[in-house]
Amino acid sequence: MDVLIVVDLQNDFVDGALGNDCNYEIVEPIDRLVEDFDGEVIFTRDTHDEDYLESLEGKHLQVEHCIKGSFGWEIRIDTRGYKVIDKPSFGSYDLVDYLCDLDKKEGIENIYMVGICTDICVISNAIMIKNALLETEITVIEDLCKATSDKAQASSMDVLRSVQVNIISYKDLVFGK
Repeated sequence: MDVLIVVDLQNDFVDGALGNDCNYEIVEPIDRLVEDFDGEVIFTRDTHDEDYLESLEGKHLQVEHCIKGSFGWEIRIDTRGYKVIDKPSFGSYDLVDYLCDLDKKEGIENIYMVGICTDICVISNAIMIKNALLETEITVIEDLCKATSDKAQASSMDVLRSVQVNIISYKDLVFGK
């Protein structure tokens, strides 16, 4: 079985509180990928409470975003009834636990990852998953991910390659080999 993880493709990261014009570019291709994907799709959703600015993360990143129930918290595309995992931090133990259970039940061959922000949430989850599922191929689709800057994107790809995460482009992706 193959799994696609769509990381934090939320309004606040596309064109809201922490969005930028470049992030919008990956929305439509990710929507098509979700539509055509032959396997399980999982969405993560950055989720904060009203007191975000009082949290440790909020003291470092003083921009209120992804407040549970707000428009900015909503996932930008139709999730089509697929699983959505709310996460209060960059990486998600709930996501890792779900994938480990799924692997025991069904056997996961490949995990593909796309989303926002490559240098924060994508990389955090990829490394957590890589450590939990040692014999599963983890692949980040580079051109369907956006980081906080081009330099951060390149650095993130270097780090991911160094921990044996595969990096490919959307055009090179072929499912069902």
